[in-house]
Amino acid sequence: MTFNDPEMFYNYCRMYPETFELLLSIVGPHIEKQYCIRDPISSRTRLLICLRYLASGDSMTSISYSFRVAVCTVSKIISETCEELWNTLQKLVFPDVKEENWLKIANNFAIKWNFSHCIGAIDGKHVQIQSPPHSGSTFYNYKGHHSINLLAVCDADYCFTLVDIGAEGRQSDDGIFSNSIFGQRFENKDLNLPEPKSIEISGPTIPFVLVADEAFALTNYMMRPYPRSKHLNRQKKCVRYIGSKMANLSSSHNSIRLHSRENYSGNCLLT
Repeated sequence: MTFNDPEMFYNYCRMYPETFELLLSIVGPHIEKQYCIRDPISSRTRLLICLRYLASGDSMTSISYSFRVAVCTVSKIISETCEELWNTLQKLVFPDVKEENWLKIANNFAIKWNFSHCIGAIDGKHVQIQSPPHSGSTFYNYKGHHSINLLAVCDADYCFTLVDIGAEGRQSDDGIFSNSIFGQRFENKDLNLPEPKSIEISGPTIPFVLVADEAFALTNYMMRPYPRSKHLNRQKKCVRYIGSKMANLSSSHNSIRLHSRENYSGNCLLT
């Protein structure tokens, strides 16, 4: 793969050469293999193989032909590299669960979406996978294929702030949220959320909330749009419109399909 054509490189692995070099400098030492009998595959090639798989969703057989590496080796490289990428980058990418960070996110929502006291938009995404052996209908969803669920909260800039990955495709978004680690932390008030405060000086105190669609239960930390009805007044219609648009934030990412099994797909999605 040439680095002389940045656009071609971007089309191949969805990042520019400068970003690739930065990522390699961070994760390279963790995926480098020692010499043993014969020269190992370099960390640069390992990262390229992994990024190509993540960027294209191509089959491992096709990638093995492109890099002239055995299919079993490609599979192992992708799994190991994804794990190291997640372990290395998660603390750099995801914000700490601190009150000041929640307030920063809420302020960004107020500026960009004209919606106060919002700390994130939440939704689930089905990720199509190959049916695991002997799984029956466990991973079979209402869309007619096998999947695992990517449940995510994103900020006003479409960046993920909380994720839960790996639930069976047949489960509902609200059920997945209730059983997820961060869902239970919301319920137990263990995420350092800001205290409720008023929007206006003389107004009532209002909690900080996530915005979701009708698939989620209404709670004191979860808001969803008004149900569709012709009897809504203008104010409620505006609230429904804004809430619906914001609830679609976290599901706005492109559809994902992986040629892999359940456990393998989890590492790829985390990355």
